[in-house]
Amino acid sequence: MHLRFAKMHGLGNDFVVIDAVRQYVELTSERVRFLADRHFGVGCDQLLVVEPATQPGVDFRYRIFNADGGEVEQCGNGARCFVRFVHEQGLTAKREIRVETKSGVIAPRLEDSGLVTVDMGVPVLEPARVPFVSDSDAVVQPLDVAGTPVAITAVSMGNPHAVQVVANVDAAPVATQGPLIEHHGRFPARVNAGFMQVVDEHRIRLRVYERGAGETLACGTGACAAVVAGIRRELLVSPVRVETRGGELAIAWAGLGEPVLMTGPAVTVFAGELELA
Repeated sequence: MHLRFAKMHGLGNDFVVIDAVRQYVELTSERVRFLADRHFGVGCDQLLVVEPATQPGVDFRYRIFNADGGEVEQCGNGARCFVRFVHEQGLTAKREIRVETKSGVIAPRLEDSGLVTVDMGVPVLEPARVPFVSDSDAVVQPLDVAGTPVAITAVSMGNPHAVQVVANVDAAPVATQGPLIEHHGRFPARVNAGFMQVVDEHRIRLRVYERGAGETLACGTGACAAVVAGIRRELLVSPVRVETRGGELAIAWAGLGEPVLMTGPAVTVFAGELELA
């Protein structure tokens, strides 16, 4: 299969983006893993696929595959790259589009500044819908991580997140605790593990260990989930600047029942072509 693609990133969270509107694309988990491999393939945290819409009232379908080959529901940094890609590729002239994802419709908008704002939808807070196994709907939940007690807040931004507050994000046990939380039995769909340091009520520092990808330089849905968790824990006030290892995002949330708005950059690195077996 001959494949044209673009390499893009949002704050260092990098993607291979494929136009499946104007070319034939047949993906398998093996092909996704090959494309994501940084030694033998192109290299990326996630692979993004642009497809024709399958429902009225939306412009495109957006599919997301992690580096391990598994398809997932949502990716915030990818959503910003998505709208820049379809605009740069001439697939649409609209600066704001409606995009169907596995978890619902999102609305990314290309700003005059070059930044991209995405309406990420209303966060899901009920444990059963995250999904998170709990007999309580408390904002702060205890979680036993290999014998270590951890206090987390479970939030879904279309994908599940477990957010904890740490004193110093640089010293946080992301590499060791992240995979244990990702595969914790109380998260039946696995989970993204967020480690949040509160700098002040309008600024946090964040690291995220992502499902199927490991720690990334930035996680858009993770930033949204962290801000929602911080506001619910009365530690933060909207809007909030989220400092990741790859750069900054601006997150705004007006409270229960309201959507989360995320603003940040999206960059095209290069375009290429390859043959897939």
